[in-house]
Amino acid sequence: MAETDSRKTIVLTGASRGIGHATVKRFSREGWRVITCSRQAFAEDCPWPAGPEDHIKVDLADQEDVGIAVSEIRHRLEAHGGQLHALVNNAGISPKLKDGSRMNSIETPMHVWRDVFQVNFFAPIMLARGLFKELAAAKGSIVNVTSIAGTRVHPFAGTAYATSKAALGSLTREMAHDFGPYGIRVNAIAPGEIDTAILSPGTDKIVETIPLRRLGATSEVADIIYFLCSGQSSYVTGSEIHINGGQHV
Repeated sequence: MAETDSRKTIVLTGASRGIGHATVKRFSREGWRVITCSRQAFAEDCPWPAGPEDHIKVDLADQEDVGIAVSEIRHRLEAHGGQLHALVNNAGISPKLKDGSRMNSIETPMHVWRDVFQVNFFAPIMLARGLFKELAAAKGSIVNVTSIAGTRVHPFAGTAYATSKAALGSLTREMAHDFGPYGIRVNAIAPGEIDTAILSPGTDKIVETIPLRRLGATSEVADIIYFLCSGQSSYVTGSEIHINGGQHV
């Protein structure tokens, strides 16, 4: 990549499918450099340029691996101005029982709680703190992806997942307060039922109760993420935007 590269740069976790995949395509279309992070290696058939050299394989469940990834991201940014314009914490895990049903607060093993919170809650603040200097240099934007399950008991999302997302929502508010004086905006989006490959059986019944009577598209979520990282939302921070067709009402 040339030293004169003047593109804005985003770091995105959970980029390999669903909302993350749509977000990569949205930002790439707008001319951003996208540094993707996921557990999977880069797929050669992915449709964006510079993918292989701008992909970092990282296990967010491993604190040491997250630290290594932060160092690698900082190194890549250093060579091109040391600025990071956006960090999107999209990766999340939601373990289920063997039959696909939700894991409740009574029976969820403690190691599952720890793994879920490491990926869904601790990794976002570790990345934000690790990349703070680069975000401040660009007066960048952080978007944390929470969930409708963070504010209500969901028929499919387990307790550990739901509480980790609720905690991430609270963390977003705290981060907006703490990062704001450095010019960094921090917001969250809370998707509801989005049409991805990992929808649980029975989602069609939920759709019947959603005011808009349909699933959301991953591209619709990606559009809101882009808005929150763009100058159009320059005075928006500490917000959590519901993307659920009115399901939260």
